[in-house]
Amino acid sequence: MKKKYNLPALLIVAALAAGTAGCASPPTQDGTGEYVDDTVITTKVKAAIFNEPTLKALQINVETFKGVVQLSGFVVSRSEIDKASEVARKVGGMNSVKNDLQLK
Repeated sequence: MKKKYNLPALLIVAALAAGTAGCASPPTQDGTGEYVDDTVITTKVKAAIFNEPTLKALQINVETFKGVVQLSGFVVSRSEIDKASEVARKVGGMNSVKNDLQLK
């Protein structure tokens, strides 16, 4: 028995495959999935910092781009800088943590 192929269906599949080949995000911009992942990571890190009683969460900014978490803002001690990095790394799911926190 010969298999019959549905030509219009094959053309649609081929067109979709060709169309998605150019959907990779440029290095300076997140793709949709990357943006959602980065947003989830940012939210989790912010929550972890907020739940850490030794940190003043309102003075620490958290941003994530392509899996790299960046901490910025001003704190009063070196121990707060170290603690913020430690808390962020425990969240997981990111590539790295860039700590740009500065002392007041």
